[in-house]
Amino acid sequence: MTSREHPVRILIVGEINVDFVFNGCHALPAPGKEVLADDFVMTPGSSSMICAMGLARLGNQVTFHGHLGADASGTFCLEAMRDAGIDVSSLRPSSALRTGVTASLSTPQDRALVTFPGAMAQLRAEDVGDALLEGASHLHVSSYYLQKALRPGCRALFARAKAAGLTTSLDPGFDPAQQWDGDLLETLAEVDLFLPNEQELLAITGCNDLHAALRFVQNGRTHTVVKRGRQGCTSLYDEQWLNVPAYPVEAVDTTGAGDSFDAGFLHAWLRRLPWSEAMRWGSACGSLSTRGVGGTTRQATASEAAALIEQAP
Repeated sequence: MTSREHPVRILIVGEINVDFVFNGCHALPAPGKEVLADDFVMTPGSSSMICAMGLARLGNQVTFHGHLGADASGTFCLEAMRDAGIDVSSLRPSSALRTGVTASLSTPQDRALVTFPGAMAQLRAEDVGDALLEGASHLHVSSYYLQKALRPGCRALFARAKAAGLTTSLDPGFDPAQQWDGDLLETLAEVDLFLPNEQELLAITGCNDLHAALRFVQNGRTHTVVKRGRQGCTSLYDEQWLNVPAYPVEAVDTTGAGDSFDAGFLHAWLRRLPWSEAMRWGSACGSLSTRGVGGTTRQATASEAAALIEQAP
């Protein structure tokens, strides 16, 4: 990729929380019951942080902006991002806030999440100053439905980013209320890249068919890639249906794989690689992230992702 390298700084605006990942649960617990897990790890969590750390691992310049508490969880996240080389100079831990926490229970077949939003629900679009935008080439936002205070101003934030010359991307995440309100579709009018998973896209559009859902979100500007887990990813690009399979990796835990997909896709797309090649980078980084417990413990380096892509038939 060296011939296409050019300096980019990616601004991630989003939520900060710690993940407690219980891997190898023999079943998801029924009410009043207890289950055992084979492994446990405490890792930096949240869709935004996992994506940011994946981008940094791939060698990108990353700035993160969000809210966090002046507590043990906040300190853990701040130090993890600093250690990853992420610019966290705009973060101001607050004693009035509590850093969010997610408990992830993973079985070989499925997983379940319980999240305490904490500070992630306090971030507003107005908190993202012009100086942060002026120092960046790209703006990425994750967890649209979880970030309740950011959501009303999210479209305006993307518009400001566009006016400042940035490209933009959005990963909607899951809606815990399962309302899937239509304001997200309005927000997409200011977004360059939309990165939902299949379940999210079908719910947002109200469609029962993936192809119909992809056509539904076509707005003349936004390009969409749908993450499909073990089935890879799918996109409708310039009226062509493109499918890229997941890469064969011995998966340990799928926590955050979609966020690592985002990192890989953005890494390639921001270097102006062809759309289908960016899909391969996303799929490779998503697959490789499943090698360890938690979303950030085994994220791919650029050389690892490139080698996996080259080895694929």
